Order: sequence, then C-alpha cells, then structure tokens
Amino acid sequence: MLKKLFRKKNIDSKSDEKLNRCLTSFDLTLLGIGCIIGTGIFVLTGIAAANQAGPAVILSFLASGFACAFAALSYAELSSSVGGCGSAYGYTYVAFGEFIAWIVGWILLMEYGMSIAAVANGWSGYFNNALIAMGIGLPDALVKPPSLGGIINLPASIIILMIMILLIIGIKESAKFNKIMVAVKVSAILIFIAFAMFNVNPENWSPFMPYGWFETLPSGKTVGVLAGASIVFFAYVGFDAVSTAAEEAINPQRDLPKGIINSLLFCTVIYIIVAALLTGVVPYQELNVSSPVAFALAKIGFPWASALVSTGVIAGLATVMLVLYYALTRIIFAMSRDGLLPTSLSSVNQKTQTPIKTILICGIFISIVAGFTSLGTLAEIVNIGTLSAFVIVCLGVIFLRKKSSSDNNTFRNKWHPVVPVLGIISCSLLMLFLPVQTWIRFLFWILIGIGMYFVYSYRNSKLN
Repeated sequence: MLKKLFRKKNIDSKSDEKLNRCLTSFDLTLLGIGCIIGTGIFVLTGIAAANQAGPAVILSFLASGFACAFAALSYAELSSSVGGCGSAYGYTYVAFGEFIAWIVGWILLMEYGMSIAAVANGWSGYFNNALIAMGIGLPDALVKPPSLGGIINLPASIIILMIMILLIIGIKESAKFNKIMVAVKVSAILIFIAFAMFNVNPENWSPFMPYGWFETLPSGKTVGVLAGASIVFFAYVGFDAVSTAAEEAINPQRDLPKGIINSLLFCTVIYIIVAALLTGVVPYQELNVSSPVAFALAKIGFPWASALVSTGVIAGLATVMLVLYYALTRIIFAMSRDGLLPTSLSSVNQKTQTPIKTILICGIFISIVAGFTSLGTLAEIVNIGTLSAFVIVCLGVIFLRKKSSSDNNTFRNKWHPVVPVLGIISCSLLMLFLPVQTWIRFLFWILIGIGMYFVYSYRNSKLN
C-alpha cells in the first residue's frame, strides 16, 4: 500500500512537525483557483495572442489545458494515495527514492520562488498604474530594478512581506482572505464577460490562425499555436499547489482530488471564454499591453468597467502570490523534515500551527529578489520547471501502480496507464518549444542542486 510506504518515510515525525487539519474540499478548490487565475488570464492572454498565436490563442489554452488535465489526474491519484505536504517531492520520494526526490524538490523551490517574485513584479505594475490614475504614482526609481534603470521595485518587495505576515498568522485565516480575493477577481472577470459579449466583432477572428501551428521566424522567434501554448502554460501553474496542502486537508483522500480537478476545470473554461471574447472585441495585434483585459474594456468605451477590472487584477495577483508562497513553505517543510534541508525549517509554532521560521526566511529572500530582479528574468524558467515536475509525477503514477494494491478509499484513474503516458508526452512536447537559453539555465540549476545534495543533504538525510 502506498500509504504504508509514505508512513514509513515519516514514522518519526514529532508533534512540533505536524500541521493543523482544517481545509475542506471547497477550501482546496478555491486555493487552486486563487493560484491559477492571475497573471495568465490578465496578462499573458493578450501577449500570446499578439506575439504568437493570434485569435488561435484559444487553441493554445486548450493545448496547455490538455497537458495539464493528464498531469492533474496523476496529481489527484498520488495526493490521494500517498499524501504528505511535499507535493511532487513527496510522491517522487516514495516512487523513485531520495536522490530523484531531492532533484524534484530543488526544481520546485526554483519554480515556486521565482513564480512568487515574478507575480509580485506584475502586481507592482498594476498597483502603480492605479496610483498614477489617482495622481500619486511612484517615481520610476522605486518601481524598477537596477537592470531597468531604477533602484528597487518597492511595491513588489512590500507585497511579499505583507503576505508573509498573513501566512504567519495561520492557514485558516489565509484561506479566509483567499476566499474574499477569489470572489473579487472572479467578479472582475464576470464584468469583462458581461460587457465584452455584446461588443464582439467576428472580423477580428479572421485570420484565426495567422501563424499556423508552429513556425520559427528568421529572427529565431517561435510563433504559432504551440509556441503560444508553451507561454500561456504559465497560466495553469497553481493547481499542483493544492497537493501541498495534504497534511492540512480534513479528508485528503476525498478532498484533494476534488480540489485539484475542480479548480483546473473551472479555470480552463474561464480562460477559453475570456480569450475568445478578448480577441473578438479588439484586433489581436493591439493586445501586446500590460493589462489587455482592462485595455479592451477601455477600447470599446467602458473606462469605468476597465477600472473595476484593474482592481480585480490587483486582488487576483495577491491571491496567486499567497497560494504560491504557501506551497513553497510546505515543500521546504517536507524536505526539512526528511533531513534534506536543515531540520529547524520543519519546526511548527504551537500557537499559529505554521512553520514561522521557514515563512520568514522565504519572505525576506523573495522580497529581495523581487525588488532587484526584472520580471522577464524571473519568469522565463518557471514553465520548464513546472513541466519537468509534471512529467516526473506522471512517471511516478506508472511506477507506483506496480508497487501497490487497489484501495477503494483512494482516487485512482480508470484509464491507466493511458492518462499518465499522455501526460508525459504532452508536457515533454511543451518543454521542447521553450527557448534554448531557458534549457541552459534550467540545467545549470539542476547541477547546483546535485552539488547541494552530496555536500549536505545526503549526509544529513534521516532515511540514510
């Protein structure tokens, strides 16, 4: 049984290394929606349409959602049968052993850490635009990193520290905040849909696929539906964060699969609707802006609705950071408890039932990174890290099915091994469409992780 394997790994967990079970399936679904709906729908939809896919960005979302669906089903099975708060790290530990698990955990640290800083940069831009509209905008020196001619991106640093405080207070309070912010940003999306659906010009959808499926231009730039899919895939990063809440779910065998699958289905439908309307109300060539959804409403004559949507964006990006930050601290908690990171990072405060030390260290470090690094530098490696983790999780399902017997209390894919195999193929293909420079940086990060393992983790592992 998979749960016996997992319990064996965590048999010596102490009382101060356990988290409080307080999250329902509804909480987990909103946790996923809170993380998924953000930068992707509010920013990348327009950028991918203008630069890669045209109106066929709808197909780009379908392609990415297709790959994520298989990965989500694999996550649902492993989160139900294996459990643990380490997400792909914990599953890989049970399936392939410590070294591969460390590599996956190392990838997840990069993925979540850089995602938080990247979203903080995007949030900073929207926040300063709102201040400018009120006539109190910040000077460029305080909203741009040194590489872009500024001193520090101050709003990006501050918002991370504010979320840090919220997470220290406790996950139950954080979940309440997330519910409110999810309601705000879903309302913003509904406002856009309500106004845009009556102002669609079908001529804007022609040609529907101006760049075809995939093409490399003489400049080296990749365009087409599949190139767009490799970019808008960032919009789906987040459903896997639900699996990091396994040890805080009231009934993880039942609630985790529901939270993962429901959040992905809801967001995929929303993405397709918004992408269709966005390219229908405004020519796709004009959507290469920082706030395409708000821009489209202003373009068709609804500036006040545009302002409401911008408010929703600010709230939406805050929830994305909250859930990503939460997931990062839980992965570090799991790796620390196994001895692969300093064990002090798995200490849980008895009053708040949260790993305060881990939250503080992550908050300070990511706040510095967000303040002094540009958005482009932060975001370019996130997708490849996420896709590689998805591939390993799908492999883990195939491997662990051979080691375990059937358990009626856990979620199991009916179409095994078709689902994980298709997940491996689709996610691997999306990785191939990423730039060579991204691959080089990714491999460099892996080499650093291998060095860390043999210098510290292998010598301090509790299992070893």
